[in-house]
Amino acid sequence: MNNSKDYIRIEKTAKARRITFNAVTYFFLAVWAVIVLFPFYWMLLTSVKSYSAYNAESVPRFFTLSPTLQNYTEAFTAVPLGRYLLNTTIFTVATTAAMLAVITLAAYAFARLDFRGKNVVFILFLSLMMIPSELVIITNFVTITNLDMRNTFPGLILPSVTSVFYIYLLKENFEQIPDSLYYAAKVDGTSDLKYLFKVMIPISKPTLITITILKVIECWNSYVWPRLITDDENYYLVSNGIQEIRENGFGRENIPAMMAAVVVISLPLIVLFLIFRNKIMAGVSRGGTKG
Repeated sequence: MNNSKDYIRIEKTAKARRITFNAVTYFFLAVWAVIVLFPFYWMLLTSVKSYSAYNAESVPRFFTLSPTLQNYTEAFTAVPLGRYLLNTTIFTVATTAAMLAVITLAAYAFARLDFRGKNVVFILFLSLMMIPSELVIITNFVTITNLDMRNTFPGLILPSVTSVFYIYLLKENFEQIPDSLYYAAKVDGTSDLKYLFKVMIPISKPTLITITILKVIECWNSYVWPRLITDDENYYLVSNGIQEIRENGFGRENIPAMMAAVVVISLPLIVLFLIFRNKIMAGVSRGGTKG
């Protein structure tokens, strides 16, 4: 009887500890979520405040009773924001498509093909990850300039069509596919290229989706290289156009209109991440786990 009472008491104590631990955990997670999401809320709130209402606030208010969409109208009329979005879309789609072709073939070669010096070449290839991108940007600039490709989409795209990290990630994923499938395909007379497209790419689809989304985000947020290689606003991307918006569009004091432009620029990436967030995490986990 005493043992039964002790067991019940221990169970109650353990349950109380679990409840307390979960409560504390969720509390800190909620606090962290508020800290992370508050800048986005403030950006959206400011974008729906009128210019006069925003400037009349001696103390910032965390809500507004008279929201307006006038700032969003100005975002597309005061500056060529539509052109910036179109340029960024062209740059993002073309760069991502070219990079996927390059890294898929490279990862397949390192994962499945046998050639002399493959391990040495791959180690040297990985060593490129140790070199900061800032060290090669001047070389890229000189090369693109000598090729007379400044202020062109090829000049924007070419330096970004490969990635050592993505090749490594995809190679690790390819190596998880059983060798027996490859040998069976070769017995049936399947070429390496057909095996890649018919077997390896469908199996590695989660990782490829992850890489695609991460590359889209990287291209959309690209700033240094587009700023360096373009000085014609006809080729500005949204990241470079923000400064143009600030200086020549709305002026330095029209913060609500600037926030409206930033919301428009940020919205595609936020929607993309919310839709594919589970695939991103699954792809990264699959690519980083071997065996």
